[in-house]
Amino acid sequence: MSVFNEPDRIRKGWNSLRQSFRRARSQPSSSVEHDNGTNKGKRNLHRKPLLLAGGALAFVLIAGFSGAEFMKANTVDYYDVYRNGSLIGSVAKQEQVEALVAEQKKAVAAAHPDVTMVLDTGTITYKAQSAYKARPETDATLDKLADLFDSHATGVELKVDGKVIAVVKDQATADKILASVQNRYAPKAAQAKTAVTALAYTETSKTASAKPSTVVKSVKIIENVTTTAANVDPSAIDDAGEVYTKMIKGSVKPTQYTVQAGDCVGCIAQKFDISPQVIYENNKWIKDDMIKIGDVLDLTVLQPEVTVQTVEHVTETESIEPITVIQKNSNMRAGETKIVREGKAGKKKVVYQLTKQNGYLMNEELLGEQVLEPSVPAIVMKGTKVILGEGTGRFAWPVSGAKLTSSYGTRWGRLHKGIDLIGNKTILAADNGVVSFAGYKNGLGNAVIINHKNGYETIYGHLSKISVEKGQVVQQGDKLGIMGNTGHSFGTHLHFEIHKGGKVQNPIKYL
Repeated sequence: MSVFNEPDRIRKGWNSLRQSFRRARSQPSSSVEHDNGTNKGKRNLHRKPLLLAGGALAFVLIAGFSGAEFMKANTVDYYDVYRNGSLIGSVAKQEQVEALVAEQKKAVAAAHPDVTMVLDTGTITYKAQSAYKARPETDATLDKLADLFDSHATGVELKVDGKVIAVVKDQATADKILASVQNRYAPKAAQAKTAVTALAYTETSKTASAKPSTVVKSVKIIENVTTTAANVDPSAIDDAGEVYTKMIKGSVKPTQYTVQAGDCVGCIAQKFDISPQVIYENNKWIKDDMIKIGDVLDLTVLQPEVTVQTVEHVTETESIEPITVIQKNSNMRAGETKIVREGKAGKKKVVYQLTKQNGYLMNEELLGEQVLEPSVPAIVMKGTKVILGEGTGRFAWPVSGAKLTSSYGTRWGRLHKGIDLIGNKTILAADNGVVSFAGYKNGLGNAVIINHKNGYETIYGHLSKISVEKGQVVQQGDKLGIMGNTGHSFGTHLHFEIHKGGKVQNPIKYL
């Protein structure tokens, strides 16, 4: 930048005036005389230096005034530009730098239209300056400043249990992805009655007056999911659709398992911490839960980045089978019967709680029952001869403090012929009868079967110990054995079935 402090013409004028003034003062008055010899001539001689000095002073004043105006007219205001405290150069106006910043921001945004970009300009400050005929290096300063600018994208890191699994463009996108993941496994209210049904809703329960209805009680991601703002390279921003797919599918690692001695479908599911549904869906050749040593099972299951757990309450209407009241008639021969009144089935509302993870059923629980319409007992008149071991037709829970863990019905394309119960470990006879089987049975493990001699038969499976023998007469509430985990079982529980006329029934109707 060229800045002049004083013009050459003024400086030279000042020097010439100073020299003239010094010469005038240095000449003695006696050496200058006029021809007339008068005092008047002498006085004029004395006045000459004074006039010369006065003229010089006037010239100086005029020249000084003109120089100041000239200096003012040719003085230029400009600005030194600093970035982060370092001098970059000079510009004519601050607005020129601001225009550069605006232009650079626009260019960065246009280069990456799908993300939020930030221009890193640093801290720009200005210092006002002025000088004679100053020439600020505006273009060079702006070019240098632009070269120092940088840019980055602002994104949101999506973390699962502290691990970054993706970076999305903003918080709204992250929230939308997480909501979509949860909604994938949450039945819509309008679809609930058809999309999700309790396992107990089967062919045998379709006669009920109402279809199952489902209320979603909670939907949550089990893992700790957090979002954090981050500055990243634009190329690091992930596509929202790809992130959603990754969240629900994750990575798939093929898994095979060879069946070993003592294995069962439920045991293997428990061992690998997966739903039995995975095993049934991947190995459709399995029939009636029968697997043998050496069978190779496909246990491949999607490993999503997150686990969405849903808790649903399913309400069903079940029928209540009528009991049979026996009236003794001494006028009838032993063994003869006569129907006095036909029984009429009642209705009750049953509520189940289903817990699922990523759509797979992990747990089922009976929450409660409510009688809507009581059944009307059938009345049968019989001869007075007492038949040892004949049942009453009224069934009691075979486990004290029973809690249902798996209901009756079709699931995964297979019929679960009874209900699974936990509670007190002592297994009790549900009604009077005669033990027709006591021993080991494929699938059921240690089992007891009771013939109630009234068309009903009850089955008790997976016992760890049997306390009765074949042919033994038992009364309702008698001890049959101890709850166990034998046969095709996972976890200690009782598998309980009721058969009527040789056909399997839903025990919930009778208990």
